[in-house]
Amino acid sequence: MNLTISKTEFYNTLQLVSRAISPNSPQTSLRGLKIDVKDKSMVVTGSDADISIQRTITSNEKNKLNILEEGSILIESKYLLEIVRKIDSEEIHVEIIDGSLTKFSGNSAVFKINGMNPHDYPTIDFSKPANSVVISSNIMSDIIEQTTFATSIKETKPVLTGVNFHLSDNTLCCTATDSYRLAKKTIPFTSSDSFNVTIPSKSLNEVKATMIGDEGEIQIYLNDKKAQFVNEDMILQTRLLDGGYPETDRLIPKEFKYTLEISRSDLIHAIDRTTFIKTDNMTINRLQCSTDVIVLTNKSQEIGESHETLVGTFTGEPLDISFSGNYVMEAARSIRGDKLKIEFVGEMRPFILSSEEDPTILQLVLPVRTYN
Repeated sequence: MNLTISKTEFYNTLQLVSRAISPNSPQTSLRGLKIDVKDKSMVVTGSDADISIQRTITSNEKNKLNILEEGSILIESKYLLEIVRKIDSEEIHVEIIDGSLTKFSGNSAVFKINGMNPHDYPTIDFSKPANSVVISSNIMSDIIEQTTFATSIKETKPVLTGVNFHLSDNTLCCTATDSYRLAKKTIPFTSSDSFNVTIPSKSLNEVKATMIGDEGEIQIYLNDKKAQFVNEDMILQTRLLDGGYPETDRLIPKEFKYTLEISRSDLIHAIDRTTFIKTDNMTINRLQCSTDVIVLTNKSQEIGESHETLVGTFTGEPLDISFSGNYVMEAARSIRGDKLKIEFVGEMRPFILSSEEDPTILQLVLPVRTYN
């Protein structure tokens, strides 16, 4: 291998692809970035065996890629990133000196780094699954922002650590739950395909971090084992979570006895002001509503208490309900629009947060039993 390339383009690519790498992987080769140079293009690959990212740089005026000799290298990502970052030059020269010894140079700086044998890198199957859909970057970004926070962080039920994507009858439903709250985004989606898969939330957050811009589209390829997210020059591939996703529609109430309409930002700020008051390391807020007054309180024997009167419109008999302040705050933040509608069935039944300005998203939160 012998080439020159723009430092900026090279470093940006290494940064993006290295997000798939676990630096402490027990498999030494997976700590590295594999670079293959062939046919006027550079292909950079990184993987932790669950998530794999591959980006292709095709020679043009912007990236200034000039290939003098084809070849492949495999170098530990942390060293490679540090070298490229610290070379003070607009262009970087990369050359294999002997075997796995690779030289990186720019201006007066020269680094010679021992790499690994690229043939030791595991074969990653980047073949495209049969099912595919195209989705706008903006919609994909909304799905990720409005659902992934509600997934479980516990591995006791692995399927709950991901977001379920269910496409049927020209409707895409994306659902996340950790058993204490639920986020569901429902989008009209014209397609003859159908699928029901659960994608790890970690993978979805990497899609947002590496592939989603302000505009454009993402192609998604799916089978029963993996999902591929593809744009112009990058592939992010992830394994799917095994196991059937629970039927969540039965958890969502269809009829309600109480309704609170309130400024979304007012509620978020009111809860946020109380987050330092914790009981058993949780922020538990109490909401007392009537047609006359709406009061949000928080009380801890160790720390103290807070009391705030809110402005809103409440319909129904007086209601006294407690909940995780963080859960409600995260749910409210995910909803677009100024006005928030919260619908209740009873003091110990799940309640719904929604907005007429954003009818595609529904957030459900379970109340908390307290002894006031």
